[in-house]
Amino acid sequence: MRIQSTRVWIGEHFAPAQLEISGGRIWGVDAYDREKCQADFGNCMILPGFIDIHCHGGYGYDSNDAKADGLRKWAAELPKEGVTAFMPTVMTDESGRISKALRSIAETKRRMDKGAAILGIHLEGPYLNPEYAGAQPPEYITSPDIPQFRLWQRTADNLIRIITLAPENDIDYTFTRFCAHNNVLVSIGHSGATYQKVVNAHSNGAVCITHTFNAQSGLHHRENGVAGAALLLDDMYCEIIPDGHHVAPEVLQLFFRCKGNDHAIVVSDSLRGKGAGIGEHFLFAGKPCLIETDGSARVANTGRLAGSTLKINEGLRHLIRECGIDPAAAINACTINPARMLQIDGTTGRIRTGYNADLTVLDDDYQVVQTYCRGLEQL
Repeated sequence: MRIQSTRVWIGEHFAPAQLEISGGRIWGVDAYDREKCQADFGNCMILPGFIDIHCHGGYGYDSNDAKADGLRKWAAELPKEGVTAFMPTVMTDESGRISKALRSIAETKRRMDKGAAILGIHLEGPYLNPEYAGAQPPEYITSPDIPQFRLWQRTADNLIRIITLAPENDIDYTFTRFCAHNNVLVSIGHSGATYQKVVNAHSNGAVCITHTFNAQSGLHHRENGVAGAALLLDDMYCEIIPDGHHVAPEVLQLFFRCKGNDHAIVVSDSLRGKGAGIGEHFLFAGKPCLIETDGSARVANTGRLAGSTLKINEGLRHLIRECGIDPAAAINACTINPARMLQIDGTTGRIRTGYNADLTVLDDDYQVVQTYCRGLEQL
């Protein structure tokens, strides 16, 4: 199969090109109009498929539900926003329910052959700081526990690839070092850590900051905090939620100036309420939540933000159109940067011969025209 456009994202630039796709991979990148093609997308943008490494659910499903049908439906919906791969995110919960959720995701992944691919599991908690719990249930927050985590990892068939934790509760960074030596990426989040503790955690293996600026110690002129460390540590990957609610446009500009093209990662942090209509209610961590008129998801009785309903293509549009972020930085944050952090950038995240044929096609308004997962049309 051959597809083409006058705007294909190659080497951080748009160029006319024709792509040959075979066996789920990009077989060749050729001159525009070289041969007859099956799909000519004109002036639409062909980008690498988006990768969402932090998302709890959508369309009525939550990762903690441990329901295979819900996970499959969610994976089938994600290509409609350009997402071709994702990491279901399991949040803080009672230990048995976490185990059940991990087992369900692992078993469902083995049987999935359609929709966005599951790259692994992101475990957000339960080793957090209760003072920065946000929407996480504080009653289940505990201290880092290596035997407990080993059990969860066995239950998950070793699919846990990222864990969010608060480093101030990791004594001597023992758990962080354990993860670093066992192919699990540590992300700092729901944390009141000082700048120095973040630096120490980074030195011991932490590689990322979870939903930067949210549920963490902020930047103060006498104390740098987690947010300040996120901006200052050049080689630290940092998640960001560009939904227009979690982070102000001016702060997004500052964030991308500091993180550049290579270390920002766009995430949705989406909830089961994603896809629901304005005014609809849903539960998150047992709390009644509401979709407000502005599209934000908030805890009903407090008005606090609780994850998001963000679609990644809309986040990309917000960054470029409303915030003036350089397109290369914004696109990289949705594609190659999460792949690089996960160490799968040799096959995923770029449009290049030999890479997976995971592609999204957007029009000028960043609406999804077509998505290819492993070379197969999804829309």
